[in-house]
Order: sequence, then structure tokens, then C-alpha cells
Amino acid sequence: MKTNALAAIRTQVMWNRLIAVVEEQAQSLLRTAFGAITREAGDLSAGVYDPHGNMIAQAMTGTPGHVNTMATAVAHFFKHFPQHTMKPGDVYVTNDPWLGTGHLFDYVMTTPVFLGKKLVAFFASTCHVIDVGGVGLSAKANSTFEEGTLIPHIKIRKEGKLNEELLAIILANSRNPVEVRGDILSLISANDTGARRLISMMEEFKLASIEPLARHILTRSEKGARQAIKALPEGQWSYEMPLDGYERPITIKSKLTIRRGKITIDFSGSSPASIYGINSPRTYTHAYSVFGLKAVIAPHVPNNIGSLSCFDLVTEAGTCVDPIRPSPVTARHVIGQMLADSVFGCLAQALPGKVQAESAGSIWILGLNSAHGLVPAEETAKAKRFGVINIGLGGIGGRPGKDGLATTAFPSGVGTIPVEVTETQCPLYFKRKEYLPDSGGAGQWRGGLSQAIEIANREPAPFTISAATFDRIRNAARGRDGGLAGRKGVARRGSGQPIPDKGVHVIAAGDSLVVELPGGGGFGDPTKRAAELIEADLKAGVVSAEAARNDYDYEPA
Repeated sequence: MKTNALAAIRTQVMWNRLIAVVEEQAQSLLRTAFGAITREAGDLSAGVYDPHGNMIAQAMTGTPGHVNTMATAVAHFFKHFPQHTMKPGDVYVTNDPWLGTGHLFDYVMTTPVFLGKKLVAFFASTCHVIDVGGVGLSAKANSTFEEGTLIPHIKIRKEGKLNEELLAIILANSRNPVEVRGDILSLISANDTGARRLISMMEEFKLASIEPLARHILTRSEKGARQAIKALPEGQWSYEMPLDGYERPITIKSKLTIRRGKITIDFSGSSPASIYGINSPRTYTHAYSVFGLKAVIAPHVPNNIGSLSCFDLVTEAGTCVDPIRPSPVTARHVIGQMLADSVFGCLAQALPGKVQAESAGSIWILGLNSAHGLVPAEETAKAKRFGVINIGLGGIGGRPGKDGLATTAFPSGVGTIPVEVTETQCPLYFKRKEYLPDSGGAGQWRGGLSQAIEIANREPAPFTISAATFDRIRNAARGRDGGLAGRKGVARRGSGQPIPDKGVHVIAAGDSLVVELPGGGGFGDPTKRAAELIEADLKAGVVSAEAARNDYDYEPA
């Protein structure tokens, strides 16, 4: 075998090994995190960077919102801590929404890696912690100053010694200090795991530097993405997507331009920033809009700063997709996780018949708390104090040649939290959690089903729900190419009283919370759906006989 061929094989083996290293980093965080949303749902990211802060590999475990924002977050640390000042054992942290992952609940942890005395790489990780003070997991704040404690770029470990003073400040401002401390230490530990494995790899392959490997990875990835873009038709396409908003409806306006091997997505003209915390900082807007583009155009190309560099973003400062500090941003995924669908609306015009229908989009985070301080004291006198999170997932839009997936988070990719985990953390219990028939939009390829969830309190006391992330209650996921819209979401009390907005609402003692998640839109003309697929849906109970007649023009046997 020729020398060049052997060198190419060796390089590919090292690239694969690097991916294995960051996956172990992510698994370390997943297995040691205290917060259920990280430990059970995988709401995290992990990645490795060259000495200049360029992300060269990411773990498969994690979310686009975390990893794509983290792709540029590491370089911001250099303005405060130049590389030549860094020492072995140092670790840096921030949760700045505009320079990190979009809201205060995500800590970005960055660790320099040394081979001997030489700085050779960085590892970074992030996860969602359960509480950072302020108004908590709520969209009702009018500025980030009300939303919690912001930690600027700061050293959390110095040459191996933990900064206990900083930790004390963080924990003093959290309602769940034990869980938050555990998650922060898990982030540090995960980076240390990655660093150890990278040094072991470098020693095994006798590498004094990973920069040649990094250049190869980034060059090949950028080339692959540009080749995929050049295969697309050139032109410009626009799309508008209405969202429920908070104090007023929101419209996301997107314009896609493909020209000379470059793609630009422009959100100019989108609604102004909300006075409440549903705005998506530009870094988060970039993360999910670029993910949407790449998911259709170049899904086979590795995700790193090389492939991400092929997509340009244009936003207007002061809009809901580019809010100005200190606009509130706690529930930023209400808008941010809808941006993939907005991008798909443009791509569907450029690539007819090849882009899926709209999905439920943003996940519904069920922020559940005891009602202490929100109702008369006698109603909670004997009640347990608690604050927990669970997750509701809707359906994915129907796809060319495939039905949409049921109760699946897209585009975030997070999992759910088992009901048993939540029930062991608090006195709440799940009365039901089940598929919602007829919730997926009808189409040749049906939209993914959503689910109905009902939660009550075992104690004779009220509890609260933060509806900050509930959307598509007034604006359903639209179908594509003749497919019908998915079912709209519903949020109400078991007694029937609706939950009217994204605020914090009290569920009275003896009552329950009922949420019915939005379904995915259908793809293609419903009358073209194969009879055997409709019969299978009828047999499984996911489509009713009435819907088969009305939506599919099909008479059940």
C-alpha cells in the first residue's frame, strides 16, 4: 500500500478516535449530572477545539442549540484570558446569554489541555441547570437582571484548585443548590475526562500537536458542505411563520439566498423583541437556523466550525431573533427551536417535494413548583416545597416518503424525563401520559402524533405550572405539499379552565394540569395515502374512523 494511502487511513482513524473522545466526554456528563433534564433527557453538549478555539469535533449526544452556540463561545474566553496566561488545571466558566448558549440556565465550561507545558487543545461542555435564581424558569421577567444570576467569564478552577467563593455565590442564588453544584462539578469532570483521553490519544499516535489533524478536519468538512451547496439551485426564497408570542403574536420572516456556493439566511423584518423572556439571542438563532439548513442540505457532513462557516446569518438588532441586552431570554427556545421550520419553508420552495412539513417545534418544558408564596399561607402550611422539570414532546412533520415521528423533539433532539423520576422528586404524580389520536396532520405521509399529559398532586395542596414554553396553541404546525396542519396544542386545568398565556399559573388543590402537545403537519395529498397505511393507523388507534372519512376520504372496512 502506498505511503499516501496509509497516511490517509491513519488520519481517518485519528478523526474517528477524536469523535469517540468527545462522546466519552458527553457520556461522563450524562452519567454524573444531578439535574434530571441533563441526566435523563440529554440536554447538553460536548466538544473539542484546537488551540485557537476552533471547534473540530462534537459529541453525538447533545442538542444543536448547545453545541452550535458553543462552537463560537470558546473564543470569547480569550478576550479575558489570553492563551499564554493559561495554566494546567485551569477551568473557565460563563452563563452569559449573548456570549454562551442563549440563556442563564446554561453554564459553558471551558478547559485548556496541556501536553507537558504546551497548550494543545480545549474542551468545552454545557448543560441546563435547574435554577439560577431570579424569577426561575419563567418568561414573565422584563430583563435578564430579573431572570437570575449572570456569571461573566471567570476562572472557576485555578491550577487545580476550585474557586469555592464563586461557587458559594452561584449556590446562594439558586433554589436547588445541591443539584446545581453537582451539575457544575459534572461539567468540570466531563472536560477532565476528555482531556485525559485526548492526551492518551496523542501519546499513542505520537502527536506533538493536533493542529495538522484539525486543519484536515475543518478543510474537508468545509469542502463537503460547499460541494453540497453548489448542487443546489441558485435563487432567493422567502417564508413567513406565525407564532403565538406572549403579549402579542410573533411573525418570523426568513429569506434564503443561495448564490456562488454560499447560503445566507436573513431574518430581517421579524417581529420586535418581546417585553417577556421568549426572545432568542443571535447566537441561539444562528444555532438552530444553521442546523435546519444543514439537516436538509448536508446532513452527511460532520458538524464543526468548518462546515458551519458555509452559512451566513443576517438579523436586525432589537428583533425577537436578535434581542439587545438586557432583553429577557429565559424561554428563548420558544422562538429559537421554531427557526428550523422557518428555514424549511424557504428550502421547500428551492427543493420541491424534498423538505418535511412543519413540526411541533419548541419543546414544552413543564416547570412544576409548589405554590408557596403565591397562595394564602394556610393552603401550603403542610405542603412540601419542590421545584422540578419534566418535558412534553409533540410530533415531527411528515417527511418525503415517511410519516413524521411521534412525540419526538425536533430540532432539539432531547429525550424526555421518565415520569417515575419526577414522581420521586416531588409529591406530584402523572394521572396519564398517552398518544393523542388524530393529532398528526393528515397527508400522504402523516404528521407525527403528539401526546396528552395529566398531572396532579398527591398532597391536598395547590402547585404551579410555568407555561413559558407553551406555543402552537393558536398556530398549528402547517402541512406541506397538500398535507393538512397538525393539531394545535392545548393547556388547561382538569376542571376545564384554560391556561391563557405563558405566565405562571396555580393549579388548585384537587385539580390537575392537562397539556395536549401540538402534532406535526402532514406531507402530501391525504387522498394519496396508501390504504394499508390508513388501515394500520385505524388498527393502532392513532387515526379515528371519523378522521379517516373526513381527512383521507377513506371508508373504514
